[in-house]
Amino acid sequence: MACPNPLYHLWFFNTQRANLYYLTFVAILCSFFYLIGIWTHSTTITIPITSSSAAGAAIECSLQPLIATRSTAITLDFRAHHMAADPPPTAARAIYLPPCDAKLSEYTPCEDAKRSLKFDRDMLIYRERHCPEPNEVLKCRVPAPHGYTAPFRWPESRENVWYANVPHKWLTFEKKNQNWVRFEKDRFKFPGGGTMFPNGADAYIDDISRLINLKDGSIRTAIDTGCGVASWGAYLLSRNIVTVSFAPRDTHEAQVQFALERGVPALIGVFASIRLPYPSRAFDMAHCSRCLIPWGQYDGLYLIEVDRILRPGGYWILSGPPINWEKHWKGWNRTQQDLKAEQNGIENVAKSLCWKKLKQKDDLAIWQKPTNHIHCKINRKVFKKPQFCQAQDPDKAWYTKMDKCLTPLPEVSDIKKVSGGTLAKWPERLTSIPPRISEGTLKGITDETFTENTELWKNRVAHYKTLDYQLAEPGRYRNLLDMNSYLGGFAAALVDDPVWVMNIVPVEAEINTLGVIYERGLIGTYQNWCEAMSTYPRTYDFIHADSVFSLYKDRCDMEDILLEMDRILRPEGSVIFRDDVDYLVKIKSILDAMQWDSRIVDHEMGPHQREKILLAVKQYWTAPAPQGGKNAS
Repeated sequence: MACPNPLYHLWFFNTQRANLYYLTFVAILCSFFYLIGIWTHSTTITIPITSSSAAGAAIECSLQPLIATRSTAITLDFRAHHMAADPPPTAARAIYLPPCDAKLSEYTPCEDAKRSLKFDRDMLIYRERHCPEPNEVLKCRVPAPHGYTAPFRWPESRENVWYANVPHKWLTFEKKNQNWVRFEKDRFKFPGGGTMFPNGADAYIDDISRLINLKDGSIRTAIDTGCGVASWGAYLLSRNIVTVSFAPRDTHEAQVQFALERGVPALIGVFASIRLPYPSRAFDMAHCSRCLIPWGQYDGLYLIEVDRILRPGGYWILSGPPINWEKHWKGWNRTQQDLKAEQNGIENVAKSLCWKKLKQKDDLAIWQKPTNHIHCKINRKVFKKPQFCQAQDPDKAWYTKMDKCLTPLPEVSDIKKVSGGTLAKWPERLTSIPPRISEGTLKGITDETFTENTELWKNRVAHYKTLDYQLAEPGRYRNLLDMNSYLGGFAAALVDDPVWVMNIVPVEAEINTLGVIYERGLIGTYQNWCEAMSTYPRTYDFIHADSVFSLYKDRCDMEDILLEMDRILRPEGSVIFRDDVDYLVKIKSILDAMQWDSRIVDHEMGPHQREKILLAVKQYWTAPAPQGGKNAS
């Protein structure tokens, strides 16, 4: 074993001592810079200094210019001494949206009876939309009537409506001989009858089906003018024909409300001076059963409007006065001459529109619109009126005055071709490329856009059903509203569910796509969401609001739109909002004030999307019990 080397031990000892000095020096520097850091980032610091150690001596030397004695505590003040005073705090505005008075349980802001009296009665202008001025808009929540109950589920709802939901018996007396509606205990019963079909709507539709084909899918969309309680539309649904039924809010109290409680698509509306809120070429079939519309008056203005909204080759069906007047004139309390003159007037207007009268059998008469206007343009030499409209947007229909001119159909090169393109038969029609898109009439919307949008909404609706179990439950919802429909993808994704969807294309939308929605075999209307919708309170079980609030940014008050949604949504109904997260946060604060339950969840693509989803449920509440404990009748 080798002997230790003394030189090596000496070298090792010196090296260790040098390392110790080095570590001590580093520790002192670290402490020094640590104190400097505190000094820099603090408003005031107090540093006690002593000289009991080498470290203390080093710090003392470093801070010598700042201290007077070795044991003095130094207070350093680094606050800014030149600053403006803080602004006074402002309290956030408290959102207060109380319940409205119980007497407003059926309030329809734009069809208010008192307001309508200010307007002209000529041509029923006073029954058109007349919305409140901004200072008249109510800032309260419309209550359900006392005792309100969730409607019967479809199809039971077609025949049954709770009395407490629509507490009006007037029609049961007024129409007791016409099989419209009966009152039994706590409910109304709807046998399916009507003024011109006392044997029931099904039998009446069978009569129509023997005259035109209702079974092959060529007829899908229909409109019922002056619809009563909408039994015609209710019974067409079983034949895969969806009908928009409308009637004014008039002496036939609550007829549209009854239709909606039955689970049938309906709106408040009237033939007056403005266009119906639908695009041109929308409906495959139009119907009037003793609707009391003066078709032959005003130079045929109302039949001209029917022509605008009928698709090429579409049908107009008329029953009731004056059809079959030879048999009924005594029961109608009118003279034969009067009724004959009325029918002649209708026949002449129909000919001037180039319509062909297909059939008249018993109490039914059916006309058909031409598939194009090649012949019609030629016969303007014979029929001086109506002339074709010039430089007119046929799809513009929001407070647009009716014209006494014929809406021209799109040009065709051959007499056998259908203007605007041939529609596929239902159900292929739903997913086939709509002619308005395939022919390039909608800027920026292509076949590929349509196909991708259809698939997108299939996936989104499937995701919605994982979030809202009531939407996923068949039969829980019946009446649905899509506030910003675009191409109707949301409604198309629900076509196999026992629901119907009213598709809305806002008048502020960049592209008017409502015509595409009808070409798909779906229904809808125009709407400005800064105003109330032409429907009764508690119309819808579910509302879908996709990008509505970003569209209406700076156009109107968010509270007003949400209060309108509250008005038209049933108690315990649901809403799915889809929008930028900043809007959803504001919406949620207002919903909290409206006493809704709500929560924000991530976009279906994950948390990194700015677009989020807000799920909301309106709570059940009603007006208090009226004095005496009974509902008004």
